[in-house]
Amino acid sequence: MTSLPRPNSPAARDIASVLHPYTDLEAHLRTGPLVITRGKGVRVWDDAGREYIDTLAGLWCAALGFDNERLIEAAVRQMRALPFYHAFGGRSHPPMIELAEMLLARAPVPMSRVFFANSGSEANDTAIKMIWYANNAWGRPEKKKIIGRVRGYHGITIAAGSVTGQTINHKAFDLPLPGFLHLRCPTFYHEGLPGETEEQFSLRLAEELEALILREGPETIAAMFAEPVQGAGGVVIPPRGYFEAIQPILRKYDILLVADEVICGFGRTGNYWGSETFGLEPDILVCAKALSNAYLPISAVMVNDRIFQALAKQSHEIGTFGHGFTYSGHPVPAAVAVETLKIYDEIDIVGHVREVGPYFQAQLRERFADHPLVGEVRGVGLIAGVELVEDKETRRNFAPARKIGARFVKHAEERGLICRAMVLDTIGFSPPLIITRAEIDEMLDRFGRALDDLAVALATEREATLA
Repeated sequence: MTSLPRPNSPAARDIASVLHPYTDLEAHLRTGPLVITRGKGVRVWDDAGREYIDTLAGLWCAALGFDNERLIEAAVRQMRALPFYHAFGGRSHPPMIELAEMLLARAPVPMSRVFFANSGSEANDTAIKMIWYANNAWGRPEKKKIIGRVRGYHGITIAAGSVTGQTINHKAFDLPLPGFLHLRCPTFYHEGLPGETEEQFSLRLAEELEALILREGPETIAAMFAEPVQGAGGVVIPPRGYFEAIQPILRKYDILLVADEVICGFGRTGNYWGSETFGLEPDILVCAKALSNAYLPISAVMVNDRIFQALAKQSHEIGTFGHGFTYSGHPVPAAVAVETLKIYDEIDIVGHVREVGPYFQAQLRERFADHPLVGEVRGVGLIAGVELVEDKETRRNFAPARKIGARFVKHAEERGLICRAMVLDTIGFSPPLIITRAEIDEMLDRFGRALDDLAVALATEREATLA
């Protein structure tokens, strides 16, 4: 929007009432929101009737698109049968039980129990508390430090925000808390040395991990959190051999591995779990977002039997497992999640991603890898990042103050595309998994036009500066 919204419009009312996440709040007072009013398939419409393809499935989550009637009906049925009940004190209900069984049956490695929360942030925060609780049960009160990675994203609660490795989630929030450590981001594009192969880079990162463990003391480090693909950190794909090199070191020092599958789970990478795509064998697996197609808030923490037995022992000694949320396993989101998983199975969502994903990845590279503004195109399955750079040869990024990514997002909106700019002006792709080849072509056509629009604008600015 280039001018102030008209009085009493949805945009004007929003400015006067809503505090937005991940938004420049002062700038928002001048520009106002993009008000989305309806959706269908991979498309959404704003309050002026303009149509957009949503390249990020909302926030990496609407895998089945924006109008799945079966999920709506599942919610209505459950609202009529049992609109709410809790899980405290051993209470339960059928949707929660069925969903837990379905998740355990689909887990990439054997898991024992499932705890439910409402968001990926809450789930990761819960995982941290479980890890601390279990180490107390094991008689290791000093083994509490948590390792994350630079540019990793695990949520924004105080503990999850601390294991997250992004400056915007720390700055002015007084984070991270003590005891949270961060490894180098595994981005070969920026961190690989001249002449170094991806495998050599992975071994160097593994050596850095072991050096960190020895420096801090193995008896003090409890767990490492890792996304199979670092999503909000700019779609960072692990270099070849990365997790193969990392995991033996974690096992050597009895450090738990938490797989954050909030973005990668349920087919996004071409397997049901990103852990399967990249060979992770986690002790804890966290999922959310596409678990319910994002139609209702729900997340899950799966733990292996070793951890569950520690939780059970400690809770028995104390008298209760003193953690949980009012809405843990809420029957309506649970029922929607059950239906979501059934749909994934029925339509073979993984098979579809394996069919269209390679086409999507090939088209991205064929169309944009040589564009003067594109430094790297990276991705797997139906997740990708296009990193915009000022200098292709030196891989130099634009100065953050220029807000090139945000400017691209505005050009994209004008071309009928909703995008998200992330770290280092990386434009993320994570479209609904139901996207077709024809829709991929249309999405990339619009993306190309927006990229050319930005290139023309930047060239015009350079000419004006030289004049």
